[in-house]
Amino acid sequence: MADSALIRATDLAERLEEVVVLDVQFTLDGQGSDLYAAAHLPGAAHLDLDTVLADPAGPRGRHPLPSAARLEAGLRALGVDDDSSVVVYDQATSLGAARAWWVLRWAGLRDVRVLDGGLAAWQRAGLPVETATTSQSRSYGGDRVGTVTVRPGSVPHLEADEILDFIAGGGTLLDARAPERFRGEVEPIDPVAGHIPGAVNLPTTQIQAPDGTFAAPEAIRAVLGEHGIPLEGPVGTSCGSGVTAAQLTLALHEAGIESRPYIGSWSEWITDPQRPRAAGPA
Repeated sequence: MADSALIRATDLAERLEEVVVLDVQFTLDGQGSDLYAAAHLPGAAHLDLDTVLADPAGPRGRHPLPSAARLEAGLRALGVDDDSSVVVYDQATSLGAARAWWVLRWAGLRDVRVLDGGLAAWQRAGLPVETATTSQSRSYGGDRVGTVTVRPGSVPHLEADEILDFIAGGGTLLDARAPERFRGEVEPIDPVAGHIPGAVNLPTTQIQAPDGTFAAPEAIRAVLGEHGIPLEGPVGTSCGSGVTAAQLTLALHEAGIESRPYIGSWSEWITDPQRPRAAGPA
């Protein structure tokens, strides 16, 4: 079983002065910085998913991988070094935090962990928070610039032109979106509904508790078994734009299964009309 990438609120509280804490609170309408201003962990800096952890939306999807220059500049501005121990968190479900966890590992950082349950878990533990007016964090007046040098490609991912061969060759592509989006019954975000042919639907809500914490490794593996998903062999993850896919990749990592996210996901897939599309439960 792989070492856990998760850290509990009480454990983080004991190490708060030893790590770089990055707030990745995220909403689809870009209100993450407002959430950060309302409440964040003491000393945390806000890491914006839309502008640091992704390039602008386009043919590669709504949240394509960031350029090395964009990511490196963003991380240095928040005081990140090559040898930093980094903890990322978001509101509760680790949606934004998992994207940060994966992108930072892809960029070559070795010690990145996720606060399980996010800010909500921190507050449930009775631990203090700061607001924009009380913050001493790097993003509000700190003057230290980090020295990190990013090394893109340090962990693998799937590209659009690999997907069909990946599935045909026995790989399992898990789609983390809600069932009704997977089936193509509704599509609230992207202009086309449906899913990649051969993908298997596994919403991340099935491997998390209602409070946003991840299920235990054995429980995650049990859910996979219930869905008939092989516990061996190559696994990929996808979603709408490579955010929930990273969340599912993190959950699988906790269960001892390493997977490759398709970062472009459905929002990239549908930009090429020659790529096949499917609807329905399978």
